[in-house]
Formats: sequence, structure tokens, C-alpha cells
Amino acid sequence: MTLTAVVSGPGTAMPQARSTTPAPAAASPTAPASPPVSKGAAAPGTGSPLPELKVEKYALANGLEVILHEDHRVPQVVVDIWYKVGSKDEERGRTGFAHLFEHVMFQGSKHVGEDKHFAYLQKAGVSNANGSTSEDRTNYFEVLPANQLELALWLESDRMGFLLDRPGLKETFDGQRDVVKNERRQRIENRPMGLVNRVTIEALFPETHPYHHEVIGSMDDLSRATLDDVGAFFRRYYVPNNATLVLAGDFDPEAARALVEKYFGPIPSGPPVTRTLPPAVTLRAETRIALEAKVQQPQVFIDFPTARGLSKGDHEMDLLALVLAGGKASRLYRRLVYELQIAQSVTANQQSQLLQSVFEISASPLGGHTLDEVVKVIDEELESLRTKPVEEAELERVKNQLEFDQMRSLEPALARAERMQAYNLQAGDPAYLARDLAMYRAVDAAALRAAANQYLRKDGRVVVTVTPNPDAPIMGRIKAP
Repeated sequence: MTLTAVVSGPGTAMPQARSTTPAPAAASPTAPASPPVSKGAAAPGTGSPLPELKVEKYALANGLEVILHEDHRVPQVVVDIWYKVGSKDEERGRTGFAHLFEHVMFQGSKHVGEDKHFAYLQKAGVSNANGSTSEDRTNYFEVLPANQLELALWLESDRMGFLLDRPGLKETFDGQRDVVKNERRQRIENRPMGLVNRVTIEALFPETHPYHHEVIGSMDDLSRATLDDVGAFFRRYYVPNNATLVLAGDFDPEAARALVEKYFGPIPSGPPVTRTLPPAVTLRAETRIALEAKVQQPQVFIDFPTARGLSKGDHEMDLLALVLAGGKASRLYRRLVYELQIAQSVTANQQSQLLQSVFEISASPLGGHTLDEVVKVIDEELESLRTKPVEEAELERVKNQLEFDQMRSLEPALARAERMQAYNLQAGDPAYLARDLAMYRAVDAAALRAAANQYLRKDGRVVVTVTPNPDAPIMGRIKAP
């Protein structure tokens, strides 16, 4: 499972300030330093055991899911909350609300003054704190000294339960709307090839699909949004029964459960959040979009709609991405960059998402060579994957590479918290790691070939090309016929 890109929040660059906060909860000084990822049973057909995440999951009476993951090796604690709301939950004409709230929620709540959220955290010794928004969820996290767990729980519970009760909400909303508009200018309108993502998702997904619009929303929708509009959105989605709280790190579980109940237990649940899974998108013809932009190098992006995250086909597509462009031994790198020397870079990745994933290949030709040359070689390698089985040694190499990268990425407690959240969102099981890795290990050459034939079809993709034009906007524009 490879997670999709997100729009990140404002970070921790805020001044310190005096505050009166809850008394810090004591860490567990005598707890044994046991490894947070343990060895489980061996995968069928292999001699090596599968790693398992040590997890406890339960729910409060108001529906809040709580996941505890102890790791006493470092005196730190991660508080990571995911709201199961993203841009997919926005209505047409009201886009950008999830990302807008990501900003508003850092500005204070009923019992936390304007711009005091980060001030409290910095005074307590925070090492990392931020938030981000994707199509599928919005997250907020803090990494603090272990004895500051109660502070983080108080801050998170106050903005969940009392954000709309804060004084000056209208002024904060207007100010953060302007901040988000400026962020859109910086990240899309003034960014090289910033138009690519919009034209790609609009071509991949129909207007009725929740993924049809950008996470950051449109300028027009943000300008039209009223306080009543965003207030209704908050009351529907930012409620305990639509959220999951993960605590990872050095804490006493009994004390942690009591603190979670103290701060989150009194918050009333919201109305049930029901969603209908949209039909899977299957393209029946190739769509080509030619852009021009004020850039130095041409670029091509080839996107295919693929299997939902953790569903049949998702693991195969991750492995195919490594076969194609996972390092210098990969097929596309070897041919385009090393042998033919017609491209300066090539990438491939499976962007796993809740409703439907996207597989993307991107490449940039070297000077003196064309996008058509590069696409021709890419198509030759895709055809090879569709018609010939991957050799066993190559498949074993990419499996080992993937598993090594997966395990190395889980060393920080924050990374484990985020992974458990992703597993919980997509599979309902925060301890899904062992099963996830077992599914990768079970993939064979026949499964890769079948996935390539099902998803990597020439008549089932969107191809976006960007060519340099010094007179075009830096973000790009549709090329005149």
C-alpha cells in the first residue's frame, strides 16, 4: 500500500507564550523497552516470520476509535488523530472545505486562544506537529515528551468539541480562507506544471465521482463559502464517531485510557456518517492532453485508474511500479536513462486511495530527444509486462526491496501511527501490517501479468504532455490546436 499525496498544514513555526494547561501526565518510568514491531508466524511458503504491530483498539461510548501502540525505547509520545473526511466528501460548488478546516483548527478553540495552539506545544517541547488533508482523510498530530500527553489530548479534544464556540470565529475563518487562497497561488498557480494534477483527475474521474476535484478546492468555491456552510460541514464530519485517535510511544496504557475518556468522553457523537462506494472507473479509450508551460524541460505523465487500496490488484501494482522504475536496475531506468540515454528521469508509483487508486508513470527526456521517443519505450515495456511473465529473480528482488523499504519507514513512532491509521481507514484493522506484507509475498508472476493486462492498458489511460513555452503561464495551459 502506497499512500497518496496530501496537502500539508502550517507546521510548528509559532512563538512561545505563557499558558495555563492541564497538569502533565507522568510517563511510565519502569516500563520495559520492548520492540513495537514483533515477529509473528511465518508467511505461507516462506521461512521468514512476518512482523506484527502491537496494537490495542477500542471505542468510546460516543464512537471515537482509540488505538494504543506502546514503545518505551524513547521518552516521547505521538498523538495522531484522523478525521475520516477529505475532499471526497465535499459537494460540487463547495470544494476545499476539508483543507480549509485543517487551517482553521490550528488557530484556536473555545478554551485555546487565537494562535495559542502551537505556543502551548512549543513551550512543552514539541518536536513535530502538523496536519494534512487528502482526498480521503484529514489528520493532526503532535510528537511530545512523554510527560506532556495530557496537554496534547486537551488541545485535540478542545478543537474537536469546541471549535465553533470560539470567539472571533468569523474573522478567523475569513483570514484562513485568504491564507488558503494564497497557498493555492503558491502551490498550483505559481508552481511549474501546477495544472497537471487538475487536468489529470478531471480526465480520470467523471464529474459525479468524489475524486474529480482538487483537494485544495477552487478559488470560486472558497470565495463563495459562508460561515454557515463550513459550520454545517464541521458538525457533520468532525465528530467522535467519524474520527480515530492513535497514541504511540512511551505511555502507561491504563493512565492513557483514563485521560482519553476524561477529555474525549464528554464530547457528544454526531449523526451517523454514511457513504456509498461509487462504481469503479474504467476508461475505454486513451485521453491525451497537451499542455505548454514556462518550464525548462518537457515532461510526460501517464495515469491509469487502478484497484482500491488494499483490494485485489493494489499489491500487484505496487510491485509493478518497482519493476518499472524502482531504482537503477528497473526496466524503464535501465532502458531510458542508462542504455538509450534519452531520458534524464523516470518514476512510477501506485497512489493507493480509499475509493480508487491511480498508477502513474512520469518521465522527462534529455535535450535533443522527444516525448514521443520516451513514450514509445514506455509502451514497449508495458507491452512486455502484459505478454511475458516477470522472471522469478526480478520478482524476488522487488519484493525484497519493497519489504525492506516498508520496515525501514516504520522506525519512527509517528510513521507507525500514520500506518496504523491508514490500515484502520482502509481495512478496519490497525494491525494489518502482517497481512499486508503476506499479500505482497504471495504475488506471483502470473498475478503481475494479469494486473498489467487489467490496468496498464493503452486504451485505459490519460496521457498529459507538457512542453516548454516561455510565453505560457508557469502552471501551464492547454496547448492551442
